[in-house]
Amino acid sequence: MAANDDDGARTAPTATPHPTARKASGPAGVSRSSTALTAHQLIGLLVDPGSFHGWDEPTPDPPADPGYRASLDRARARTGLDEAVLTGRGLIAGRPVALVASEFGFLGGSIGVATAERITRAVERATAERLPLLALPVSGGTRMQEGSAAFLCMLRITAAVQAHRAAGLPYLTYLRNPTMGGVFASWGTLGQLVLAEPGARLGFLGPRVYEELRGVELPPDVQRAETLAEQGLVDAVVPPQELRELVRRTLAVLGTTPPADAPTAAPATGTPSAPSISAPATEPATPDAWDSVLRTRRPDRPGTREFLRHTAEELVLLDAPGGRGGALVRALAVLGGRPVLVVGQQRQTPEHERPFTAADLRAVRRSAGLAEQLGLPLVTVVDTAGAELSAGAEREGIAVEIAHCLTTLLALRTPVLAVLLGQGSGGGALALLPADRVLAAGHAWLAPLPPEGASAIVHRDGEHAAELARAQGIGAHHLAEVGLVDEVVPELPDAADEPEAFCARLGRAVGTALGALTATPDADRLAARAVRHRRLGDLR
Repeated sequence: MAANDDDGARTAPTATPHPTARKASGPAGVSRSSTALTAHQLIGLLVDPGSFHGWDEPTPDPPADPGYRASLDRARARTGLDEAVLTGRGLIAGRPVALVASEFGFLGGSIGVATAERITRAVERATAERLPLLALPVSGGTRMQEGSAAFLCMLRITAAVQAHRAAGLPYLTYLRNPTMGGVFASWGTLGQLVLAEPGARLGFLGPRVYEELRGVELPPDVQRAETLAEQGLVDAVVPPQELRELVRRTLAVLGTTPPADAPTAAPATGTPSAPSISAPATEPATPDAWDSVLRTRRPDRPGTREFLRHTAEELVLLDAPGGRGGALVRALAVLGGRPVLVVGQQRQTPEHERPFTAADLRAVRRSAGLAEQLGLPLVTVVDTAGAELSAGAEREGIAVEIAHCLTTLLALRTPVLAVLLGQGSGGGALALLPADRVLAAGHAWLAPLPPEGASAIVHRDGEHAAELARAQGIGAHHLAEVGLVDEVVPELPDAADEPEAFCARLGRAVGTALGALTATPDADRLAARAVRHRRLGDLR
């Protein structure tokens, strides 16, 4: 239970295991072990000691139904709470945060009208006080004893959450075991970042109800947090003991104030300018295209993860389809003193093939939307041998996903900076290239197909790959001549031979480009983007 301070504010105690040994059931037909953390215990894990102050007001008069009233009385006696949710304000590493924490021990965390009103008022107060909001739902869904009135309250909560997000404020959710029904289908999954407890059951319909309605059992892994993370629907699966640090780093990125100094590069305009080459440069002015192709395939060449590890001042890696072994890297980061959202392709090695999938492309689009919601520049990193080529990829609509990715990035209102880091093969590379400005590594390249594939089409063999690489203008310097690349970052002589120095050079170029883009008024930048893409492919 909460202790009362002199001013009536409530403080969350240090977390300890739940004292009972039985299981609690929620309205969606799900249960969980009661060794899970209570709302007070989880808040105690998250906030600075003594910093939590509750916002909750007494609940309204009890319901007329005697059975329901008795259930509420038992839940209050068992949990020490008057409702299934606890709200308030606390500090995480000194940063103020609003919190909404469900209590599963109170009627399975179900949402009644009074519960919804308490959540809504907390969200509205967080918006009025311009606080980031961390929601910690654990719930079987709508409270069945209150029927449609409670069900409709999901709209009430969602409207308040939407207003909070529209105000440009962070809304993070941590889905606990279980989060089901209307909670999962509304405010529980609307976080700009959706985090989840390991092994948590997350879904629309509880397994008991599913079996009753459909006559078959629900496959056990369908509604697991890890399954949803693999599909790009959950941003990170995090144990409760690690949640505070992840939230701290996330708020540190989002709370970073960009440097006030003027950018050294000219802001974006509608008039194409000659591409620049970062100094110092001792490599040949125009590397041999086939040599560049071979160099970008070196297994020790730095990729997106290595670039971020060497250059990011603050970094929050997010889950992506395929996990750490997948082709996509998603991250919140501070680059060049500026908070950004990064989506990048993790390069393929001979030992580890990483096809770029339809699910990856959907995750890119979701990340682009997140960048726009948070008002962050989007940095895309291209380094791929191509999109997935398989019957499954065709069924997944990979070509359609590439098209949607192109339109999403072209229409994005936030600044977009693309980095052509290495291999740029086919539509999988093109999908991440719509941008306000493009940087390229000295040996990076872009082509409709790998040179071997182009040779197979033109010459019906792969023996002319080098010849076609040189003829097609695929290298970074040739791409600058046709309006794609704005700056070539040298490799001296190869990024694989000087990974830290190269990443530092690239990091400086990224910081300068971001400064130029963020200093440009939105209307001018968007107009320049339209002109840029209208002229792509024309010789400068």
